[in-house]
Amino acid sequence: MTVAEPRLTLERRLLREHALVIACDEVGRGALAGPVAVGAAVVDAPRSRKRIPQGLRDSKLVPEPKRADVAARAATWVAASAVGWASSEEIDEIGIMRALGLASIRAIADLRAHGVVPEDAIVILDGNYDYIRPAGEWGLTVRPVIKADRDCASAAAASVIAKVARDRLMTELHDELPAYNWARNKGYASPDHRQAIRTHGISRHHRASWSIGEAPTLF
Repeated sequence: MTVAEPRLTLERRLLREHALVIACDEVGRGALAGPVAVGAAVVDAPRSRKRIPQGLRDSKLVPEPKRADVAARAATWVAASAVGWASSEEIDEIGIMRALGLASIRAIADLRAHGVVPEDAIVILDGNYDYIRPAGEWGLTVRPVIKADRDCASAAAASVIAKVARDRLMTELHDELPAYNWARNKGYASPDHRQAIRTHGISRHHRASWSIGEAPTLF
């Protein structure tokens, strides 16, 4: 089966009208534990003429042993990158969509702190819904693109950078609470994770509204 390779077709077209493209993609949206992360990757005109890093794909399509290397090369290829986070507590408090917006704003704020001017950019957001501007970033131009992480190299870079960062965090949390086997399941609803919740209950890193409130459908 041939896996489609991301390209820079859309980015090059958008860069005719905007100084920068910022691509955003989320990781961890469906997990039971841990934060949600949003990766942001910046592409400018010079980067759009460079060769796309070999093996760059949507993070779900990159084999786990290769992800860290691909993410490192993607971070070198883009003009700038950042990862924004929203905690499990924040997800419980405000809901997943608003938490995604909050994580996006934090990623974009990190880019701004490193000299990127987001108002000069157009934001490619993977998916069909703009959760960034409702979270408070009304000054940005946001373009939701379905399957951007598959088709757009900038979004694939954001995806794999965020995935590696979140997986690393979940592995660190595993060392704190090994019963949930987060080093393997990364907080998602795997059978071993579900069984651990039945046995030990939830931890402070779980999304309580998901792990308890939806228990009849999860378990």
